[in-house]
Amino acid sequence: MKRKVKRKQPNSKMCLVCGLKNNLGLKAHFYELGNKELVATFKPIEEHQGYPGRLHGGIISAVLDETIGRAILMNYEEDVWFVTVEFNVRFKKPVPIDEEIKVRARVTKETSRMYEGSGKIVLKSGEIAAQGQGKYIKLPIGKIADFDYEEQEWKVVPTEKDPKEIDI
Repeated sequence: MKRKVKRKQPNSKMCLVCGLKNNLGLKAHFYELGNKELVATFKPIEEHQGYPGRLHGGIISAVLDETIGRAILMNYEEDVWFVTVEFNVRFKKPVPIDEEIKVRARVTKETSRMYEGSGKIVLKSGEIAAQGQGKYIKLPIGKIADFDYEEQEWKVVPTEKDPKEIDI
């Protein structure tokens, strides 16, 4: 089923998951959909493998965690930052490195200080390869890291490949 993309989220310079200038990073792009889901897309490279041709489990965990964590950004106009408190992942099928990967996530519970979310990696075949659940605490960026928006190049970077709709 195709869903309309409402908004693209920012990327940074060096983040392992979203850093556009990190040569070994995933360079994932994040798209907010009308059904309150966030979808991340990325194409693995050979350096992301564990076993030959298979995405490393640590990278699967990282991209699930990042996508679930970012899902909270859909609920706010201003910057909201988060830190993972607890994260669980269930691996169901190997994730190939030779195709674009889609990660779907959503917020499942929110309070003033915390939120919970769930997500999954969906293969081109429609099969679920991995599922994750996490708990996150909302914090001001100054309590997380010394973060300079300009230096870290935290911004939305439009590309010609940005979809207007995503098949989920």
